[in-house]
Parts: sequence; C-alpha cells; structure tokens
Amino acid sequence: MEITWFGHSNFRYRHGETDLFVDPFFVGNPSAPTTYDQIEKADVILVTHDHNDHIGQTLELAIRLDAEVVGVFETIQNLIAQGLPESLGVPMNIGGTVERGGTSIKMVQALHSSITGVAVGYIMTFPDDTCVYHAGDTGLFGDMELLGNFHDIDISALPIGGRFTMDAREAAYACKLLKCGKVIPMHWGTWPILDKNTDTFTAALQKTAPKTEILRLEIGIPSKI
Repeated sequence: MEITWFGHSNFRYRHGETDLFVDPFFVGNPSAPTTYDQIEKADVILVTHDHNDHIGQTLELAIRLDAEVVGVFETIQNLIAQGLPESLGVPMNIGGTVERGGTSIKMVQALHSSITGVAVGYIMTFPDDTCVYHAGDTGLFGDMELLGNFHDIDISALPIGGRFTMDAREAAYACKLLKCGKVIPMHWGTWPILDKNTDTFTAALQKTAPKTEILRLEIGIPSKI
C-alpha cells in the first residue's frame, strides 16, 4: 500500500497496479505540491461530496485519464450532466458496496452538507485485506463504533480542522470508536480558519486512543504503509 497526500483531503491510494484517488482537489488548494495536469494515471476516483474543495478536478481527471468516478447517485448524475461519460459513472448510495481493481469500496454515512445528494465516507478493503476508512468531511457520530465493529480498520483518514468538520479532540475520540490501528489527520492547515497543526490532535490521541498510531504524511511524498 502506498499513500500520497496532496494536501487538504486529497489522497491517492495505490495498491498494485490500481491508483485510487479520493477528493482530487488541486486548483485552489494552496498546499497541493502539484497540479492536476501532472497526474498521469488514475483508475478510480471517489467523491465524498461536491463542495469545491473536495470534488475538485474530478471531472477533468476522469475524462482525460478514463477513470471511473464513484459517488452518491445524485452527484454522479450531476457530473454526467456536466460531461462525464455515463460509462465512467459509478453511482451508489450509503450502505452499498462496489468492487474495483480487486478493492471493495463501501459507502458509509458522514455528517456534513453537500450541494447534491449527501456527504459520505468510504471503507476500502484492498486485495491484501488492508482496510482504510476515509471519512470525508464529517462531524463526530456515535455509529463510528458500528463501523469499527463491522470492519477491522487498519487506517483511518479523519478531518481534524474544526469549523467545518469535527475538531482534534473529537477526531481522537473517533479513533477510539473506530478502533483503528493508525490514523492520518487531514483537512487541517489549508487555510487559517482551520487548525494550523496536529499538536492538539496528537495530545488528544495519546489521552483518548493511545493504541492508535498517528501517521504524519508529508504532502506530495508517497508513503509506504
């Protein structure tokens, strides 16, 4: 498993020959170290919701790289109306599962708004059984405990920035509910309105979920996990 964080909530999960992107927000992302036209390969793009800082350059990348786009039904229909080939759209809804490139992709709930449809998260189980929960934008919710009960989550990618999502203290509690082995903090530091660093999250994690290891990814640097 190789994970690259492009800043904010923009990730590439690479396993074997499959490149899976989540929320490819490049244009307007002050922390992105590259531009979307420098991305040479994408097989699948997951969209958590269609705010600009998440849907980003999904449409442009999908068309140029012939990548399938997974998202909630209404969001995919909206992308098709904007020019996404229908053959590349993979509409689904909360509770549903699809498989792409040997990876099981389950759509789960998130507490957030969206222009179309609803905001969601994803639980991805890769061919080697590595399980990744990418929460998208969300507040803390008690049913995260159910996600941890139904899935053996190795890595969680959780927003910690506050204001638009749960804050650092709540994200640490989410790790306790999820019982995840490792956590990647995201959605912080992009703009001054968000938490500027992970210090508060680190301290809260040590207190609330000390068995969860924090992964400090460097923006734009692929990390073997």
